Amino acid sequence: MMDFRPIILVIGILLSALALGMIVPAIVDAFAGNPDWQVFAISSGVTLFIGGAMTLTSRSRGLRLSVRQAFVMTTFSWLFLTLFASIPFVFSELGLSFTDAFFEAMSGITTTGSTVITGLDTVPPGILLWRALLQWLGGIGIIVMAIAVFPMLRVGGMQLFRMESSDPSEKALPRAAQIASSIGLIYLILTFICAAAYWLAGMSGFDAVAHSMTTIATGGYSTTDGSLGNFDSWSIDLIATIGMIVGSLPFILYLKTLRGSYAALWQDSQVQWFMSIVCIVVLSVTAWLWLSSGLTPAQALRYASFNVVSIITGTGYATSDYSQWGSFAVPVFFFIMFIGGCAGSTTCGIKIFRFQVLYAAARTQLHHLLQPHGVFIPYYNRRPISDEVIVSVLSFFFVFGVCFALLAIGLGMLGLDYLTAISSAATAISNVGPALGPIVGPAGTFQPLPDAAKWLLSGGMLLGRLELFTVIILFSRSFWRG
Repeated sequence: MMDFRPIILVIGILLSALALGMIVPAIVDAFAGNPDWQVFAISSGVTLFIGGAMTLTSRSRGLRLSVRQAFVMTTFSWLFLTLFASIPFVFSELGLSFTDAFFEAMSGITTTGSTVITGLDTVPPGILLWRALLQWLGGIGIIVMAIAVFPMLRVGGMQLFRMESSDPSEKALPRAAQIASSIGLIYLILTFICAAAYWLAGMSGFDAVAHSMTTIATGGYSTTDGSLGNFDSWSIDLIATIGMIVGSLPFILYLKTLRGSYAALWQDSQVQWFMSIVCIVVLSVTAWLWLSSGLTPAQALRYASFNVVSIITGTGYATSDYSQWGSFAVPVFFFIMFIGGCAGSTTCGIKIFRFQVLYAAARTQLHHLLQPHGVFIPYYNRRPISDEVIVSVLSFFFVFGVCFALLAIGLGMLGLDYLTAISSAATAISNVGPALGPIVGPAGTFQPLPDAAKWLLSGGMLLGRLELFTVIILFSRSFWRG
């Protein structure tokens, strides 16, 4: 029988932290004279009471989680956080249904960025800040999990990073807790720098803070319906583009850089691959815009770089409706939805390292076909890749494809047209935000979709954010039998 006390303890601590986070929008609404401050205050009290009760009733000496407990804790903690984070959306002036509120909270805490809220320009500041806070907390949460939890669970090849950090000489700091706290501090400093840059570029203080949180978290929630395109500023576009790239690189490498390994970031093959792919796609889309739309090269580069980086990192900001850019741009944006950034960052999607492992395995297989008696070993970051990692990555690609197909088919069965169904499935499982087409594209929202579709997409967001296997394994009988 599994001991649920450590799981309840962790969830209780996380709920207590979420309750403290609710105080911030309550204060903002109180100063703005908006009655929603009472909603946030009461929601905070209820969440803190339940979180505190779970913590106090589950205390034990030392926190030790088995692998099975870690699987349950990971999935249920995100579900509980989403459930309680949706309370302010239900009882605020917006008056969202529970389905819409849960969808908005799940989209926020998984840093997806899909929204059901229209008229953001007139929404109370507390709600806007709460959406940004959810994405900011989800961003730091997924970084910590990628460093401390996913390698232990050995899902989708993430054990590769456990193998890298198992050598004491490679540890940036001696303890995992110290690494997590140091990365949290770096995350906070980067957010502050981004907010200051936005403010100097012309944003109001409130908009600067809200957008800085969703930029570094690669979440994409904005304070206006027009997203960052509403500001129509090349300097803001440039700051956002740099911020999204910063959020999509491994945070552990920032820590190593600060501790003296100045070449750690640029020598990492995952970073090199990511930056190369971004540059190739940006230049391709820039050339297409320049030749097909009559924009100047500078304008084409501005729009292409911002929107390509936004989608490939899973952020979801938009400065224009890229689904109207023509026959070349639409499939490009569809496929880059799946790529994502680097492991150990705030981004989502398949992740660059998996493409590297797949490429190394395929290259080795080609060499074997040409020289059957030769010995060829696949490498990642100048280290040999074990067969276990290759099998894990191949399994991840297979399950990712199956889940995407089932999600798209399910949405189609609910009456969604082909483009809306397939792009919504892609954006949900890759945690990107906007999809393609007039309904759920950059110029639309997910509000018109039926409730059943929103629940399906919420499940897709959770699957994508938690690396698929972490959730799917809970439906296995053998898992619960031990």
